Amino acid sequence: MSGFFKSSIGRKVAMALSAFFLMFFLLQHFAINILSVFSPDTFNEVSHFMGTNPLVQFALQPVLIFAVVYHFVMGFVLELKNRKANGVGYAKDNGAANSTWFSRNMIWTGLTILAFIVLHFIDFWFPEINTKFIQGDWTGTLEGIDGLRYHEELVHKFVSPIRVGAYVIAFIFLGLHLAHGFTSAFQSVGAASLRKKLEKVGIAYSIIVPLGFIFIALYHHFNH
Repeated sequence: MSGFFKSSIGRKVAMALSAFFLMFFLLQHFAINILSVFSPDTFNEVSHFMGTNPLVQFALQPVLIFAVVYHFVMGFVLELKNRKANGVGYAKDNGAANSTWFSRNMIWTGLTILAFIVLHFIDFWFPEINTKFIQGDWTGTLEGIDGLRYHEELVHKFVSPIRVGAYVIAFIFLGLHLAHGFTSAFQSVGAASLRKKLEKVGIAYSIIVPLGFIFIALYHHFNH
């Protein structure tokens, strides 16, 4: 089994599995964040539960971090191997004749998303780790506000138009990345026969989810 995942096909399958996990997480993350628009109290309660649940914090969170790192590192490795296999002239040939813009630019959309993840970690994950594991505060409260702190902190991050602009651009690139990656992941695990149906689902996913996150950022920016 270990030999399989060291092969070219095995690496693509592992890449697809990490993509499935990240797409599921993205959908779950959106489902929680959209609550901040329609029900701040529910958003606070769900965020507090996710932020203090031992299973989420000590089991699922490390898996998520590993999946993010693995997906991007393996993505860059596979891209470099593909370019090497196609020779130096790869970037100069008529790629548009046999592939889509999305597939030829996955590395650039991936780099943009990686930069966004770093920003997102700086905005939310690092402060959360500092609050819970360094300061030792698991109460979910914030001095000067009534109730839990999560909604207040979320809204505060979207005051700056520069940060909101960065989020909007990042989610546009995420949509472009997903438009190709969704179908590609299923093909890597042998579901090529469902290509037409998967393309429709993939297009819907790659539009609705990023657009939803953009809506959340803009909503809080204009209603803070």
